[in-house]
Amino acid sequence: MKYKIYLIAFVFIGSLCLSCESDDISYQSSFENSLEALETFKIETNNSYIYTVQNGSWVGWSNETTITVLNGEVTQRHFKYFIPEGLDVNLSEEELEWIENGVEVGSHTSGAQALTLDAIYNKAENEWLVKRKNAKTYFETGNNGLISVCGYTQDNCIDDCFNGIRIIHIE
Repeated sequence: MKYKIYLIAFVFIGSLCLSCESDDISYQSSFENSLEALETFKIETNNSYIYTVQNGSWVGWSNETTITVLNGEVTQRHFKYFIPEGLDVNLSEEELEWIENGVEVGSHTSGAQALTLDAIYNKAENEWLVKRKNAKTYFETGNNGLISVCGYTQDNCIDDCFNGIRIIHIE
């Protein structure tokens, strides 16, 4: 009889633990599939790759930041603004386009953060995909199963409200 009680208690506690699995992020299954694709991609590329992040505004300007990763370390960040003709923007040539290499990576304040894909997936899971009230969450995998869009917008936000990342190219 004593063993039956222990067995029942063990089964009950085990089922409680399993029911508490992480379901705190939106797109859980899609995210896990993409994470598997990332692990395969890193093996195939020796964790060396280039990806491009795109950002833009409703007023018409956009920018791209291309990040180079070599053996799991960010080694270069290239930033470029794209401004439509006729839009008056007060930026110097140095601010419109620049390249950082080696230890200077991260020295400019504009552009996407110098993150590895591992760090992006970490932010996706712990920040961008966290279920929240009054927000719409986005998750797309248009880069051979890897993240292409990941983030959220608050419901009542009007302009430039996306918090997350848009990756337009990974190789």
